[in-house]
Amino acid sequence: MKLTKHPTLFPEVWIIEVNCFRDDRGFFYESYHKQAFEQAGLIAEFVQDNHSSSVKNVLRGIHYQDMTAPMGKLVRCTAGNILDVVVDLRVGSPTFGKWFGHELSADNRLQMWCPPGFGHAFLTLSDTAEVQYKCTNYYSPASEGSILWNDPDLNIDWPIRDVLLSPKDSRSQTLKHYRIKPAFRY
Repeated sequence: MKLTKHPTLFPEVWIIEVNCFRDDRGFFYESYHKQAFEQAGLIAEFVQDNHSSSVKNVLRGIHYQDMTAPMGKLVRCTAGNILDVVVDLRVGSPTFGKWFGHELSADNRLQMWCPPGFGHAFLTLSDTAEVQYKCTNYYSPASEGSILWNDPDLNIDWPIRDVLLSPKDSRSQTLKHYRIKPAFRY
Protein backbone atom coordinates (compact mmCIF):
# COMPACT_ATOMS: atom_id res chain seq x y z
CA MET A 1 0.00 0.00 0.00
CA LYS A 2 1.31 3.43 -0.94
CA LEU A 3 0.14 6.16 1.42
CA THR A 4 0.79 9.89 1.09
CA LYS A 5 0.24 12.32 3.98
CA HIS A 6 -0.63 15.85 2.91
CA PRO A 7 -0.06 18.63 5.47
CA THR A 8 -2.85 20.87 6.71
CA LEU A 9 -3.02 24.01 8.83
CA PHE A 10 -2.57 21.73 11.87
CA PRO A 11 0.41 19.36 12.17
CA GLU A 12 -1.84 16.83 13.96
CA VAL A 13 -4.47 16.77 11.17
CA TRP A 14 -3.67 15.08 7.88
CA ILE A 15 -5.20 14.57 4.47
CA ILE A 16 -4.38 11.00 3.51
CA GLU A 17 -4.18 9.69 -0.02
CA VAL A 18 -3.83 5.98 -0.77
CA ASN A 19 -3.04 4.48 -4.15
CA CYS A 20 -5.94 3.18 -6.17
CA PHE A 21 -5.68 0.47 -8.83
CA ARG A 22 -7.99 1.02 -11.80
CA ASP A 23 -8.72 -1.00 -14.91
CA ASP A 24 -11.66 -1.62 -17.24
CA ARG A 25 -13.43 -3.58 -14.46
CA GLY A 26 -13.39 -0.69 -11.98
CA PHE A 27 -11.05 0.02 -9.07
CA PHE A 28 -9.55 -1.42 -5.91
CA TYR A 29 -7.84 0.28 -2.99
CA GLU A 30 -7.06 -0.39 0.63
CA SER A 31 -8.69 2.39 2.63
CA TYR A 32 -6.85 1.35 5.78
CA HIS A 33 -3.73 -0.74 6.35
CA LYS A 34 -2.49 -0.67 9.93
CA GLN A 35 1.22 -1.12 9.14
CA ALA A 36 1.23 1.53 6.38
CA PHE A 37 -0.60 4.02 8.58
CA GLU A 38 1.76 3.36 11.50
CA GLN A 39 4.79 3.83 9.23
CA ALA A 40 3.31 7.19 8.20
CA GLY A 41 2.93 8.20 11.87
CA LEU A 42 -0.75 7.50 12.43
CA ILE A 43 -0.76 5.15 15.36
CA ALA A 44 -4.32 4.64 16.49
CA GLU A 45 -6.45 1.79 17.63
CA PHE A 46 -9.83 1.92 15.95
CA VAL A 47 -12.74 0.38 17.86
CA GLN A 48 -15.82 1.51 15.95
CA ASP A 49 -16.77 2.18 12.32
CA ASN A 50 -19.58 4.60 11.49
CA HIS A 51 -21.44 5.08 8.22
CA SER A 52 -23.87 7.92 7.51
CA SER A 53 -25.95 9.01 4.56
CA SER A 54 -27.02 12.62 4.09
CA VAL A 55 -28.92 14.65 1.53
CA LYS A 56 -27.65 17.88 0.02
CA ASN A 57 -27.05 20.78 2.47
CA VAL A 58 -27.02 18.55 5.57
CA LEU A 59 -24.41 19.77 8.02
CA ARG A 60 -23.36 17.42 10.81
CA GLY A 61 -21.26 18.93 13.60
CA ILE A 62 -19.14 20.51 14.93
CA HIS A 63 -18.84 17.45 17.21
CA TYR A 64 -16.27 16.25 19.73
CA GLN A 65 -15.99 13.90 22.70
CA ASP A 66 -14.26 15.29 25.79
CA MET A 67 -11.34 13.70 27.66
CA THR A 68 -13.61 11.23 29.47
CA ALA A 69 -13.91 9.40 26.11
CA PRO A 70 -11.73 11.23 23.56
CA MET A 71 -12.32 10.17 19.97
CA GLY A 72 -10.16 10.49 16.88
CA LYS A 73 -11.74 9.91 13.47
CA LEU A 74 -10.41 8.77 10.11
CA VAL A 75 -13.03 10.15 7.72
CA ARG A 76 -13.75 9.35 4.07
CA CYS A 77 -16.60 9.99 1.67
CA THR A 78 -17.63 6.89 -0.28
CA ALA A 79 -20.52 8.36 -2.30
CA GLY A 80 -20.96 11.97 -3.43
CA ASN A 81 -18.87 14.76 -1.96
CA ILE A 82 -18.59 16.71 1.28
CA LEU A 83 -16.70 19.61 2.77
CA ASP A 84 -14.95 18.06 5.78
CA VAL A 85 -13.97 20.54 8.51
CA VAL A 86 -11.89 20.33 11.68
CA VAL A 87 -11.61 23.00 14.39
CA ASP A 88 -8.84 23.22 17.00
CA LEU A 89 -10.58 23.13 20.41
CA ARG A 90 -7.41 22.90 22.53
CA VAL A 91 -7.42 26.00 24.75
CA GLY A 92 -3.88 27.40 24.85
CA SER A 93 -2.96 26.07 21.43
CA PRO A 94 -1.52 28.68 19.03
CA THR A 95 -4.22 27.57 16.56
CA PHE A 96 -7.13 27.43 19.03
CA GLY A 97 -10.39 28.35 17.28
CA LYS A 98 -8.92 28.05 13.79
CA TRP A 99 -10.41 25.70 11.24
CA PHE A 100 -9.35 23.71 8.20
CA GLY A 101 -11.61 22.28 5.53
CA HIS A 102 -11.08 20.04 2.54
CA GLU A 103 -13.37 18.39 0.01
CA LEU A 104 -13.60 14.63 0.35
CA SER A 105 -15.37 12.67 -2.35
CA ALA A 106 -15.96 9.24 -3.79
CA ASP A 107 -13.89 10.38 -6.79
CA ASN A 108 -10.79 11.72 -4.98
CA ARG A 109 -10.84 8.98 -2.28
CA LEU A 110 -9.03 11.28 0.14
CA GLN A 111 -9.35 10.77 3.88
CA MET A 112 -8.94 13.19 6.78
CA TRP A 113 -7.47 12.29 10.16
CA CYS A 114 -9.14 14.28 12.94
CA PRO A 115 -7.44 13.55 16.29
CA PRO A 116 -8.87 14.12 19.76
CA GLY A 117 -8.79 17.81 20.69
CA PHE A 118 -10.43 18.87 17.45
CA GLY A 119 -14.07 19.33 16.58
CA HIS A 120 -15.33 17.70 13.39
CA ALA A 121 -18.11 18.61 10.96
CA PHE A 122 -19.07 17.97 7.39
CA LEU A 123 -21.42 19.54 4.88
CA THR A 124 -22.99 17.51 2.06
CA LEU A 125 -22.29 19.21 -1.27
CA SER A 126 -23.78 16.60 -3.64
CA ASP A 127 -27.42 15.47 -3.88
CA THR A 128 -26.54 12.69 -1.42
CA ALA A 129 -23.33 11.60 0.26
CA GLU A 130 -22.19 8.66 2.31
CA VAL A 131 -19.49 9.19 4.90
CA GLN A 132 -17.62 6.42 6.67
CA TYR A 133 -15.25 6.94 9.53
CA LYS A 134 -13.15 4.82 11.82
CA CYS A 135 -13.20 5.91 15.48
CA THR A 136 -10.62 5.49 18.23
CA ASN A 137 -13.25 5.36 20.96
CA TYR A 138 -16.85 4.28 21.37
CA TYR A 139 -19.65 6.80 21.08
CA SER A 140 -20.36 8.21 24.54
CA PRO A 141 -23.39 10.50 24.88
CA ALA A 142 -22.17 11.68 28.30
CA SER A 143 -18.87 12.82 26.73
CA GLU A 144 -20.15 14.49 23.59
CA GLY A 145 -20.23 18.19 22.89
CA SER A 146 -20.66 20.46 19.91
CA ILE A 147 -19.84 23.95 18.75
CA LEU A 148 -22.30 26.01 16.70
CA TRP A 149 -21.57 25.53 12.99
CA ASN A 150 -21.91 29.24 12.11
CA ASP A 151 -20.23 30.75 15.19
CA PRO A 152 -18.86 34.14 14.07
CA ASP A 153 -15.72 33.60 16.19
CA LEU A 154 -14.86 30.60 14.00
CA ASN A 155 -15.82 32.33 10.74
CA ILE A 156 -15.89 29.05 8.78
CA ASP A 157 -16.27 29.68 5.07
CA TRP A 158 -19.18 27.31 4.45
CA PRO A 159 -20.16 27.37 0.75
CA ILE A 160 -23.84 27.00 1.72
CA ARG A 161 -25.58 29.12 4.36
CA ASP A 162 -29.03 27.49 4.24
CA VAL A 163 -28.05 24.19 5.87
CA LEU A 164 -30.11 21.36 7.31
CA LEU A 165 -29.26 20.65 10.95
CA SER A 166 -30.40 18.19 13.57
CA PRO A 167 -32.28 19.79 16.48
CA LYS A 168 -29.32 18.93 18.73
CA ASP A 169 -26.77 20.59 16.41
CA SER A 170 -28.92 23.72 16.15
CA ARG A 171 -28.60 24.10 19.96
CA SER A 172 -24.78 23.79 20.03
CA GLN A 173 -22.70 26.11 22.19
CA THR A 174 -20.64 29.02 20.94
CA LEU A 175 -16.85 29.05 21.14
CA LYS A 176 -17.08 31.78 23.82
CA HIS A 177 -19.26 29.50 25.95
CA TYR A 178 -16.94 26.53 25.29
CA ARG A 179 -13.96 28.53 26.68
CA ILE A 180 -15.68 28.73 30.10
CA LYS A 181 -15.39 24.96 30.57
CA PRO A 182 -13.23 23.62 27.74
CA ALA A 183 -13.00 19.92 26.93
CA PHE A 184 -9.34 20.15 25.82
CA ARG A 185 -6.21 22.03 26.82
CA TYR A 186 -2.99 22.31 24.86
